[in-house]
Amino acid sequence: MLTTGIKAPAFSGPDQNGKKIALKDFKGKKLAIYFYPKDNTPTCTTQACNLRDNYAVLQKAGIQIVGISTDSVKSHKKFEAKFDLPFPLIADEDQTIVQAFGVWGEKKFMGKVYDGIHRTTFLIDEKGIIRHIISKPNSKDHAAEVLAGFGL
Repeated sequence: MLTTGIKAPAFSGPDQNGKKIALKDFKGKKLAIYFYPKDNTPTCTTQACNLRDNYAVLQKAGIQIVGISTDSVKSHKKFEAKFDLPFPLIADEDQTIVQAFGVWGEKKFMGKVYDGIHRTTFLIDEKGIIRHIISKPNSKDHAAEVLAGFGL
């Protein structure tokens, strides 16, 4: 797992529209990268919709939002369309980004053990430095956590 005070790993990947999105695209801006396990699942949907519902407030605070999971571009497109999500969702099908950020690993759910994404949000400043990490975010109130993490 990464720590605060270090440079965020460089990354790039296709969003739900097939457009390549990279960390360098956000230089000079505050960025919240939220890693989530799966499109169209209850907790992931709650989290995405909370960010959507508070998107104007986040934008006013100068915060850009990017979601990342290992789902496909096609899956992300359906998720975006179904819930009218206003921010990019990067498809990390080969797990390059989740591995670089250290959010991929063993999970347990209903007695089953499997590998997957540990829900985590990284708050990155205008210079690309990780300023805050939200482990186990509150999906119902995630936008408030992002604002508080940036000290806003």
